[in-house]
Amino acid sequence: MYGEHHDLVHEFPEYKDKIHEMKMNNHHFARLFDEYHEVNKEVVRMEQAIETVEDSVAEEMKLKRLHLKDELYSMLKA
Repeated sequence: MYGEHHDLVHEFPEYKDKIHEMKMNNHHFARLFDEYHEVNKEVVRMEQAIETVEDSVAEEMKLKRLHLKDELYSMLKA
């Protein structure tokens, strides 16, 4: 299946504990984390053809997922 391992713990296993800690203690991180997972869920649905959309919409969602992941990663590294 496409996209099933795009969740942050699979993407950054070395940050598993820090992800949990930041979800509990950093409101901004928690909000971005939730948004990332919602966008990821939509991308997976598109990739699995559960939801059909224009290619441009799919690419926009993938780009949004990438930007959120980059921002979350920056926060984890800080």
